[in-house]
Parts: sequence; structure tokens; C-alpha cells
Amino acid sequence: MSQRKRIALIILFSGLLLGLGLLWLVFPEAPLAQLSWQGWLAIGVMLISLLGNAFTPLPAEIVFLGGLAVLMITGILDDKTALSGFGNSGMITVGVLYVVVTGLQQTGGLSWISHHVLGQPKGLNRALARLMLPVVLLSSFLNNTPVVAMFIPVVQEWSRKLRLSPSKLMMPLSFAALFGGICTLIGTSTNLVVNGLLIDSTNSSGLGLWDITWVGVPCALAGMVYLLLCHQWLLPDRKPAISSTEDPREYTVEMVVEPGGAIVNKTVEQAGLRNLPSLFLMEIQRGEEVLPAVNPKQHLQSNDRLVFVGALDSVVDLQRFRGLQPSTDQVFKLNLPRTERSLVEAVVSNTCPLVGQTIRQGRFRTRYQAVVIAVARNGERLPGKIGDICLQAGDTLLVEAPPSFVEQRRGSRDFYLISGIPDSEPLDHAKAPLAMGILILMVILASTGLLSMLNAANVAAILMLVTRCCSPDRAIRNIEWSVLVVIGAALGIGYGLEETGAATAIASTFIGSAGRNPWVALAIIHLITAAMTEMITNNAAAALMFPIALAVSKDLGVSVLPFVISVMIAASSSFMTPIGYQTNLMVYGPGGYRFGDFIRVGTPLTIIFFAITMVLAPIVYPFHPH
Repeated sequence: MSQRKRIALIILFSGLLLGLGLLWLVFPEAPLAQLSWQGWLAIGVMLISLLGNAFTPLPAEIVFLGGLAVLMITGILDDKTALSGFGNSGMITVGVLYVVVTGLQQTGGLSWISHHVLGQPKGLNRALARLMLPVVLLSSFLNNTPVVAMFIPVVQEWSRKLRLSPSKLMMPLSFAALFGGICTLIGTSTNLVVNGLLIDSTNSSGLGLWDITWVGVPCALAGMVYLLLCHQWLLPDRKPAISSTEDPREYTVEMVVEPGGAIVNKTVEQAGLRNLPSLFLMEIQRGEEVLPAVNPKQHLQSNDRLVFVGALDSVVDLQRFRGLQPSTDQVFKLNLPRTERSLVEAVVSNTCPLVGQTIRQGRFRTRYQAVVIAVARNGERLPGKIGDICLQAGDTLLVEAPPSFVEQRRGSRDFYLISGIPDSEPLDHAKAPLAMGILILMVILASTGLLSMLNAANVAAILMLVTRCCSPDRAIRNIEWSVLVVIGAALGIGYGLEETGAATAIASTFIGSAGRNPWVALAIIHLITAAMTEMITNNAAAALMFPIALAVSKDLGVSVLPFVISVMIAASSSFMTPIGYQTNLMVYGPGGYRFGDFIRVGTPLTIIFFAITMVLAPIVYPFHPH
């Protein structure tokens, strides 16, 4: 830990101890001052977990598992309660949705969304607008977890094509999902939980679908404007290490326009073949005619042979591009289905028997049970068809092969180096409509209430596997186990705050200072709910604060509705920590974020939501309705 971080940590702990001491002196009868040692230990574990995640290099899952272990060892939580977070339906839903997203990935459904919904905006401001608007709209009517799970791989691919850092887009993705959740009653489960509590406690009919919209939409619009105006100063610009330098290798690759495919009769530009980074369309071979210096307005025809030169990532993208297929028919002669193969880089050694022969003469497929897709040679642009390239020692081959190829050939004297390329399986575009249909079915089942979100996701995941839209091995590999562990452990620590009464004591202590002013009481309830939702789940924060808000409104003799709206908005204002909400955790790794990034971007956003709610909630729903 650096000296500056040590000092910050000492200051934080000193301030915390000083604040608790003053609380004890000034409010000796306050519920927080009367808290048992178990409650104080639960608070301490929660704070240490937060600070440990923020100021130490330890992985988040280690920090939170350690905190949960302390609560178990001290007997504050029994085994069943402590581990119940790992059986939480929300956490399991996240895990199942990774399987659904894998099906969309392997069929090219996500690429379709990227191309048709997000497009190719020029500049980061337009990219943010193109990203946030559809996410807000989708999250207004769908559970925001599957929306974010669906868009994460899309945004990863999109950011690479736009040459933008994922850290500029991932946090806005999560926040936009939260913005959408407060626009309608069904936008998030938190709204439904609070509405259910309102119905049970007041015997009223509850809120309508659009009742929260009058406050939620202004908050969502303000949040989007804030990110559009301030992103350049607040959002970090972190690029993955693999993208920090340009790849010096230039592969020569030849693709064929699939007869009757998606890009036939489209121009090169309309097909999206000008937007792949580090890739150059060198020429088009149409029968006996060769079209060099290809114009972006050139129309593509069936069986056109397109010769590209470019970097590895873009060549991999070409293999997954809808409407294109490798020019060599050798890829269709391997026994294993294409979706179960992967791409491998192999450097030809000076003892390889194919040196001095063309790929076709050397019968590469028969010899190695693999097919050469592209060749790189010291940055040279190699003319002719792939099968006619005469191999030399040191050539780097991009090979489509079964998963066993790497292990079988790693010790071979034919190649200096063999390395697999992750997530490079060819896509099964023919099944993309089926995968999209399964996704739509999941949305309908969940949004109409025919099935819970978890069961709807289960149905979709089973269908993805049964219809072979995704392979079981790839589905298992795609699950982000570390994210699930953090969610489960964080939920367990939240249960510790609930079980010991610490959460209720914190809220009750500060509510007591509101006096008889409903505006002050509303502000305190909102701020406490917003703070608690950063520490425990938003549903738990809302459930804990609702009875307090109801009691305060009755004591003051005012309507409970502004308090209900405030609790809903505040419980969804999980912007200041990555553990505040599961979608924040989901983008934490892909965006390359640090804990402080959420504090820097999320704190002003929380204040904006607070100010708008304080102004609008009592106007839309007066304290003293006529």
C-alpha cells in the first residue's frame, strides 16, 4: 500500500472513531449508542470490507469473503444465514444470464445489436448518447441486470471498433440501467418491493405504473446530461494492457461474400467493413476481374473474394462477420462443427516439412487437422490466395482448429510457438434469429409475470443449450465466478447488519434529529437510504427504511407518498461504490475501474438525484393533499 493510501486510511478511521465518540456523548440515549457489540462488529466488518476493497490490492472476492468469515466465526451469523447470499435469486439470476448471453454471442446476436442499435457514432459524446438512450428505455420495462449482462460484451466489442477505452462506456452503461429502473413501477424489483410494502401497510391500492415517472424521468434525464457534460473530466481513460500498443503483425486474409448473405448488394461502407480498426480492404476479386483500391461505395456481390490486410483482433472479427465466410472450403471439411473450434496462432519453424511449399501443396488440413485462415510475414502484404502462399520459416499462421490442437502440437518441432486466441470461436449466424427469439421470450415471460426473472432466465438458458445456440463448455467458461462470489459475500455482510439491528439503529438515530419539519425528515430519510444502498442491497435498504418512513409520516401527520417516492429513488441511487448494485459489480472488471472511480463519478450524481427528488416529490405528491 502506498504512503498516500495509508494516510487516507488512517484519516478515515480516525474520523470514524471521532464521529462515533461524539455521537455517544451528544446522544447517549440514541439507538445507535445502545447497539450491542455484535452490531458494532457488523458495522466494523462492513466498513473494513469497503476500505479494504478501496485501498488494498487484494481481489474484491477475497476481501468480502474474509469479512463474511469474521461474522461467521464470531457467531453473529449462523452458517445458513451467512451463506444464504449465495442462494439469493438475484445472484443466481446473474449467473444464469451469463449462459443466455453466451448464446447471443455465439450466434452473432450481440453483433447484430451492436451494428443496428449502437451504430458507428463519431465522438464519445454521441457514443454515450447512443448507448444510454436504448439502455434507459429497455431498463424502464425490463430487469436491468439482464440488460447490462447483454450489453457488456457488445460494448466491449463496440469500444474496440470505435477505438475508445471501455472505461469510458462501462460505468455509463450500469448507471443508465439504474436511470431506467426509476422511470416506471416495474423498472426495478426495488420499486415493486416498496409498492408491496405500501399496499400491505396502508390497505391502499398502491402506486400505478407511471406514478414514479414524474420524478424518475427528470432524474434520468439529469443523470444522462451530467454524464454527457462531465465524462471527460470524471470518467477514467484506462485501456487494457493488450491494447496499449499496436500489433506490429499484419495478416493477409481472404474472405468470400456468402451467396444470398446479409451483405449482398450492400456497399462496403453499408456492410460495416470500413469500421474495423487496423484493417485494410486491399482488393476485391470478382471472377477474373480484380478491383484494387476499393471505393467505400463499391457494391458487394455474391462470391466476391475480399482480400484484407490487418491486425489480429480485426482478422478474428472477420471470421465472425455475418455474411462473410473463409475463402478456403477446407474449413468445412473438418469433422468438428465450426462453433466448437477456435483460432490459434502458430509460428512456422525452420524444421517444418511445409517450408518451401504452398499451403495447398503441403496438404496442411490433412497433416494437422486444422485450416490456415491467414498468414503474417514481417509486415509484408502477401499476394495471391491463401492456399497459394509459399510458407517460410518465421511465418505466423492463424489457424482454425479443434480445442485439442494446442496441446497436441505444443511440443511439435514443426512450430516454434503455438498459442490459442481466447473467445475466437466462429459464430453460427444461422441461429441468430433463434437466439434473439429466445431472448424475447425470456423478456415476455418475466415482464408479464408468467414466470419470475430467475425462472424466465432458466428457461432461456435451457433453450440456448438444447438448441445448441451455445456450447456447454463455452457457457461455463463465460460465467464470471468472481462477480458472483462478491455478490454472495456482500449480501451476507448485509444480512449481518440486518440481523444485529445495526441498520435500523443507524436509521433511527439520525431520523430523531428531524424535529417536526417534513422537508427535513424527507431529506434525512432519502440520504440514509442512499447511504445504506451503497452498503447493503437496494431491496434490503428500501425494506429497512420503508417502516421508518411510514412511522415518520404518521407522526408528522403528512402523506406517506413523497416518502415512498423518495425511498424508491434513493434505493436505486447506487452510484458511489461498485458494490452498491450488482450491475456496478458486473462492469467493474470489464471497465478496469478502481473503487475511487465510482466515488468520483457517483457522488455528484447522488446529489443531483437527491436535489431533484426533494423538489419534485413534495410537489407531485404534497405533504398535505387537498
